Amino acid sequence: MMRIAVTGAAGSLGGRVVQLLGDRADVDVVAMTRRKLPAEAFPPQVEVAVANYADPPALRAALKGVDTLVLVSSDGPDAQVLLHHRNVVAAATAEGVGHVAALSSVDADVASPFCYAVVNRLTEDLLLSSGVPCSFARASLYVEFFQAWLIEARTTGLLRLPAADGRISLVARDDVARSLAALAVGEPTGRHHDITGPESVDLAGIASITTEAWGTPVAYVDIPDAVYCAETAASGLDPWWLYAFSSMFASVREQRWDRVRDDYAQLTGHSPVALRDALSAHG
Repeated sequence: MMRIAVTGAAGSLGGRVVQLLGDRADVDVVAMTRRKLPAEAFPPQVEVAVANYADPPALRAALKGVDTLVLVSSDGPDAQVLLHHRNVVAAATAEGVGHVAALSSVDADVASPFCYAVVNRLTEDLLLSSGVPCSFARASLYVEFFQAWLIEARTTGLLRLPAADGRISLVARDDVARSLAALAVGEPTGRHHDITGPESVDLAGIASITTEAWGTPVAYVDIPDAVYCAETAASGLDPWWLYAFSSMFASVREQRWDRVRDDYAQLTGHSPVALRDALSAHG
């Protein structure tokens, strides 16, 4: 019986990975959470371990006897996230975990303007240098994440973002979860797998697809980054997230998310969900 631990198990992505793995008869699942949750938060066959990313002893305790770790990213400011990931990698190394299947991003590059792309690449490097066998799911931007801007645009009729002519292969979060689950039950690949949607489109194309899926006219308006930052700051968004989103759109403008690969189909045997279908399901 394979024993698989999943970090971030209380989140949308980590929770879905726990569910997918928990449905298998050949896997024992350990759901790692930062705080104690109600007993009904997970299926009864899932073991829960409270282990904050910032608590190395708790991380080591949670990883005792674990064969494979699914490392779902922490959140918050980039330096904090990197420290959290370093703690997890150190605990996995100390406990002799045999495989780490880690979430990363298509834009995993220290040269990227996107703060989390830098963190993701440094986390990959930490794992590769640790000696622990590993596999990476480099995910594109999630449909569900991007949908927040689309919902606002459905009300105003305008998708006002600083993306220029940048193209993005938006991917359904569930497809990312399925990719991580597939990597977790397989042998370590020692490389990254790009998990993208089936098409890459610019923001005007995303607006057009949104119009079709939701039946509400939406038009894309490219705005300068300074205007986006001023308007978003006025909305009261936390300064860190304003910086994170602004740096993400800078990476979009550099065409760092313009990538379509068939890695998801190779891992799961299924086709990724198209943006139009994902929006129709959540409309």
